[in-house]
Amino acid sequence: MRFLSEQRLDTGVLERELTLGEIPGTLWTPESAAPAPLILMAHNNGLPKAQPRLTARARHTAAYGYAVATIDAAGCGDRPRTAAEERSRADLRRAMRAGEPTDDIFESLIGPLIEKAAPEWQATLDALLSLPGIGGPVGYSGWAALGIRLAVLEPRIAAAGFFAGGYVPRAQREEARRVTVPLLLLLQWDDEGNPRQRALDLFDSFGAQQKTLHANLGGHTGTPWFELEDGNRFFGRHLRR
Repeated sequence: MRFLSEQRLDTGVLERELTLGEIPGTLWTPESAAPAPLILMAHNNGLPKAQPRLTARARHTAAYGYAVATIDAAGCGDRPRTAAEERSRADLRRAMRAGEPTDDIFESLIGPLIEKAAPEWQATLDALLSLPGIGGPVGYSGWAALGIRLAVLEPRIAAAGFFAGGYVPRAQREEARRVTVPLLLLLQWDDEGNPRQRALDLFDSFGAQQKTLHANLGGHTGTPWFELEDGNRFFGRHLRR
């Protein structure tokens, strides 16, 4: 892992750009003498790590006392895309403009994306936990489909907060039964791109004994800011020992 730049924010949080091989990432760490619990933070459906909503969440969460990291995994953000990914994205834009069904297109796009992204997130986790100032346990926040796969594969993840607004492939809906860590699922009740019943069915599928659903009125990007505070308290219950 190599650090490319750093800046100290007004909150005291240190923000550093990094690379791990071909993987670009950002790490936020709080002002603290003790090792901080780590939260991996991913945006829905492979949007870039520099997306303003993700950056704002990460900075706020780090100021709360957590180390927070995000990456652009293969096919995500500004990483190069394969010809098949470009075709799927073009098909998706066309179908959405025409008001046509999109589930099969999402399957062809998001399913392979998860398969490629998960190992890179695991490699990043290995590198992050070797750094001074970062300790376990580990939380995950954001993109539900990726989080489901990581929670199944990665025993170091102790709690997860998922956003129900991104498409979850059928394979991950099946894997949800194997997710047993405490979890918090955020649902926008009027999300125009995510059928409400599908999100409720996903919540039912999770195998966790401690699972909480927060539903708020509003569309896809209308999640209230107070949910970030509630999320920090959720992680506080499960990551601070």
